[in-house]
Amino acid sequence: MSKEAFDELSVLSAIYCEQGEFEVLEESPEKGVVFRVHTLIDNNEKTSLDIIFHISPEYPNTPPDISISSNHLSRRQCHDLRRSLLDTAQSLPAEPMVHGLMLWLQENFSDLIKTSSCHSAEVRPETTEETWTALLHLDHMRSKAKYIKLIEKWTLELRLTGRLFTGKLILILLQGTKENIKQYIHLLKSVKVDVDSSGKRCKEKMMSVLCEIPKPEDKIMMTTFEVKDILSLDDLRREFDLIGLNELYHQFVSSLT
Repeated sequence: MSKEAFDELSVLSAIYCEQGEFEVLEESPEKGVVFRVHTLIDNNEKTSLDIIFHISPEYPNTPPDISISSNHLSRRQCHDLRRSLLDTAQSLPAEPMVHGLMLWLQENFSDLIKTSSCHSAEVRPETTEETWTALLHLDHMRSKAKYIKLIEKWTLELRLTGRLFTGKLILILLQGTKENIKQYIHLLKSVKVDVDSSGKRCKEKMMSVLCEIPKPEDKIMMTTFEVKDILSLDDLRREFDLIGLNELYHQFVSSLT
C-alpha cells in the first residue's frame, strides 16, 4: 500500500471513529485494501448506507471499486448511487479521493435519489415473501458482452440481486423471491443468450443449478447486482466472504476447482 493510501486510511479511521463506522475487511500487498464505511445521511429522514471500497495497489492512479448497500433504499437506487460514485471517481485527479467521494455523496444525495426515482418505477417491496438464494454455474460465455447485458437486464426486471463472477469459474449468485428466481432460470434456458462455435445464436445448454435455498435469517441480503471479474480462486472466496456467504462457497464452489 502506498504512503498516500496509508495516510488516507488513517484519516478515514479518525473521521469515522464511532463503533461500526469504519472497518478494514482485507489487506494484502497483492490485492490492496478492502474497507467498509457505514454512514448516516440526513435527508429529511435519516438514511444509513454501507459503502465498501476496494483500493488496489495502483491506487490512487486507479480509482477504487465501490459497492453500496442499504436497508432504506431499493436495489435500483443503490445501483444508481454506485454508478454515480464510480463515474465521479473516474473524473477526479489521481490523488486520494475516498473522503472527497464521501463528501460529494453527502452533498448530492438528495438529487441523486430523486433522479433515480424518476428513472425507475421500482418501489421497495413491502412483502413478507421469503427470500431465496440460488447459485448457478455456467460453462462458458462466447459472446460475453451481450450475455452479461442480458443477465443484468433480467435481474433488474425480476428484482433480483446478487453477483456475476467471471473468470476461471463463471457463477451467477441470485437473491430474490423463489418465483422470480425460477423465472430467471427459465429465461436462461429458453432464450438464445450466447453463440455457438460457428457464431450462431444459441440457448444456454451447459448451465447447472448448484443450489436453490431459503436465505438464512441471520444473513444480510444483497441490495445490488454487480459483475465481478475474478482473477484467482482466492479472490472468489474473498468475494463470498464479503457478502457473508462463505458457507455457500465451501459447500458448492470449492468442489468445482
